Amino acid sequence: QPTIVAGVTDSMSIAKEEIFGPVACIMPFKTEEEVIQRANNTSSGLASYFYANDVSRIHRVSEALEYGMVGVNTGLISTEVAPFGGVKESGIGREGSRH
Repeated sequence: QPTIVAGVTDSMSIAKEEIFGPVACIMPFKTEEEVIQRANNTSSGLASYFYANDVSRIHRVSEALEYGMVGVNTGLISTEVAPFGGVKESGIGREGSRH
């Protein structure tokens, strides 16, 4: 079942661990810089997802996130035409890559 967890804080394990399932953690934030820092403050880096309307924000945030794959305004980012892979403890390199 898809699950939404509200009231998540930075100290909770759900905010730090890589979760393989349809789970969304709701964490309020005040600035774009703050939320990017919080998102990157993890040892994992397979995939991240965010929703935004502003095209400039989409470019800034997607470039700043330290993840192998970034989904914008979607919950599905895997495709056979794009390389699959993560960074940090979630893997090294990309599928189909020489690295």
